[in-house]
Amino acid sequence: MAVCARLCGVGAARGCRRRQQRRGPAETAAADSEPDTDPEEELIEAGAAGLSAGPAPPPRLSLLELPPELLVEIFASLPGTDLSSLARVCTRFRRILHTDTIWRRRCREEYGVCEDARGLEVAGVSCRDVYAKLLHRYRHILGLWQPDIGPYGGLLNVVVDGLFIVGWMYLPPHDPHVDDPMRFKPLFRIHLMERKAATVECMYGHRGPHSGHIQIMKKDEFSTKCSQTDHHRMPGGRQEEFRTWLREEWGRTLEDIFHEHMQELILMKFIYTSQYDNCLTYRRIYLPPSRPDDLIPPGLFKGTYGSHGLELVMLSFHGGRALGTKVTGDPNIPAGQQTVEVDLAHRIQLPDVEQQRSFSELSRLVQGVQEQLRQQGAPAAAQSPHQPMEPPAKDPVEPGGAAAPSSQAQPFVLPVGVSSRKEDYPRSYRACFYGTGLIAGHGFTSPEHTPGVFVLFDDDRFGFIWLELKSFSLYSRVRVAFRHAEAPSPQAFEDMLKNIQSLTS
Repeated sequence: MAVCARLCGVGAARGCRRRQQRRGPAETAAADSEPDTDPEEELIEAGAAGLSAGPAPPPRLSLLELPPELLVEIFASLPGTDLSSLARVCTRFRRILHTDTIWRRRCREEYGVCEDARGLEVAGVSCRDVYAKLLHRYRHILGLWQPDIGPYGGLLNVVVDGLFIVGWMYLPPHDPHVDDPMRFKPLFRIHLMERKAATVECMYGHRGPHSGHIQIMKKDEFSTKCSQTDHHRMPGGRQEEFRTWLREEWGRTLEDIFHEHMQELILMKFIYTSQYDNCLTYRRIYLPPSRPDDLIPPGLFKGTYGSHGLELVMLSFHGGRALGTKVTGDPNIPAGQQTVEVDLAHRIQLPDVEQQRSFSELSRLVQGVQEQLRQQGAPAAAQSPHQPMEPPAKDPVEPGGAAAPSSQAQPFVLPVGVSSRKEDYPRSYRACFYGTGLIAGHGFTSPEHTPGVFVLFDDDRFGFIWLELKSFSLYSRVRVAFRHAEAPSPQAFEDMLKNIQSLTS
């Protein structure tokens, strides 16, 4: 009753009709028998009461007394998830909430939809339908995801694109062009063809959109399924599909590949990615949070991995350590594993250019850091990657535990005998640190953390020298503004890292 009284503007006044209707006959007769009061006396008594009690309170207003255009403006500023409760208050509110202006603003402010309303009218779809049956229903799949494709992983970004929700698969550029922009293609889309329900379409294959299905199993996991896999087939069969995929994925033909080992790896990846044909599961990933004392802005990077081509790595900072976690992987080191770990407390000062060409000199510098760690009784490779290591007091470090990089660029050259897929790597660096790189046999057998050197070139490029493999990997920042990809908290990001690593351990 109290809520109803506030909304309707009715209180416990003597003139309340409902209360009068509830009176019994005796109460009504008694009230009717009361002597009438002179209006002048009422005014005098009211004035005297006002003088003794102070100024009269302002009259209480009700939302129901506001004009409809003002109610529309108020309701449009509320979150869309609250409007369903508001519609249950009364018939007038429910009628006003059918105004499309309210839902057009909610679609724009919450999901970035800025479509012309006339286009919706032609399709017979309202902004209210778009919000309730498309955006709100599939809100849990917006963001970054990693597909479960054996050891290979991947990167899917689900976004609102106009009046569609589209799942874009992002692919590294062709090997070894690590500085080139990312490639992307749609895997599925969801839209409203009519007022009844949203339609899911599979975009995989070469014959255009066709029927698909999405199942949201829980908040951080969903699956896709194609209902018409015949649309994925090509007239020339699997051989033509493989050659087409090879040109698109690797930028080369089968005749360009001479090494049998590489042919085997490429064929294996093709077989795994053919899982797009039927059903695939995706698990949520977040971009790493940024802090003022980070060595460089964290994020996603493209990296060269020898015969495995280019792979995606997520660089994140954890106190005195930096981690490179694979978003895409290979049969040796699968997606989800930490490919490199960098000890930011132990900086390595490289010699002049001529001595840098000596592999034995670089090995000597790294062995010196290893000896320091051995004497401290805390080898870097044996530490938990999620627990920052306190830096030694003798090392110059910033407040966050990371050694401050040099403000001036210094010349850099790879040692003789160290191979690099990218020949035109940067020839100057800002800082070098001791680190370990993860290597393993085919099938992630006998994994081992081996020593290496992390080389920081600038805010957008770094490298890693794998001493045991005598190889060099160059990493370049992914310049894509991914939407809905921020972690809700630092702890949520840490939990995500542990989760994706445990799936491949």
